[in-house]
Amino acid sequence: MELSYYPGCTLKTKARNFEDSAIAFMTALGINLKEITRWNCCGAVYSLADDDLIHQLAPVRDLIRVKEQGQDKVVALCSLCFNTLKRANLLMRNDAEKRKTLNSFMDDEIDYNGEVEVVHLLEVLRDDIGWKTLSDRLKVPLKHLKLAPYYGCTLLRPQEVAIDQVERPTILHQLLQALGAELIDFPFATKCCSSFQAVGNREVALESAWNILSSAVSWQAEALVVSCPLCDFNLAGKQEEIKQKYREFKGIPTLYFTQLLALALGLDRKVCHFELNYQDPQPLLESKGLL
Repeated sequence: MELSYYPGCTLKTKARNFEDSAIAFMTALGINLKEITRWNCCGAVYSLADDDLIHQLAPVRDLIRVKEQGQDKVVALCSLCFNTLKRANLLMRNDAEKRKTLNSFMDDEIDYNGEVEVVHLLEVLRDDIGWKTLSDRLKVPLKHLKLAPYYGCTLLRPQEVAIDQVERPTILHQLLQALGAELIDFPFATKCCSSFQAVGNREVALESAWNILSSAVSWQAEALVVSCPLCDFNLAGKQEEIKQKYREFKGIPTLYFTQLLALALGLDRKVCHFELNYQDPQPLLESKGLL
């Protein structure tokens, strides 16, 4: 089985642990993630201005690349990329006037009318592979590992692009349960981490990250599970700064769900690139007999 795959920029640089682990376990499951050719940055953030059509060109061009390859579905790993691509796709499907304008902007491209389906890798795992299939393939069940699934914003908001229930999502819970982990259902799992404020209002971003992390710790989580490089940057990459401001905070590892799935399937730890995580999760995993 082959699926068109949009990587986005960060997965080629600071989030190689996210991409490489995903490609490895999908290959082990018999699915080839075929990277689309000539892809460009999707813009990372969907423009909130209704008349700002120029910012829709980047994600629409990526969708055109999928269409050019004769495919009708594209998979994204990064939650931000997924959100941006899917919202741009809905715009092209549902707004005839803006679709005409955008296609006229790109007179050197084929016309695009929203033919491609945009999905997140978590949806592929749930809908195409299935939790039971994953459970049956486990070689290293994540027993006794207390994991807090963190969803953030872009998997669930706005509602028209959500991959699960907006208020009470379960898709990450179900994945981790299929892998044999102990779930920590903490109350800040869908709270925005405020990573968008990391440059303009650093204190707000740090406080939001602290609230999320301290909540997970207070509920006895041993690690946080994420699906977004920007969330990972704010929740994991800023922990040293958080420790300086909140002296009682000792830190908590964050892991991409793809790393945990690759580990549970018994793949070589090298594909997980744990050394690229902001906090080294290997001591925790070794203490649980998982490495």
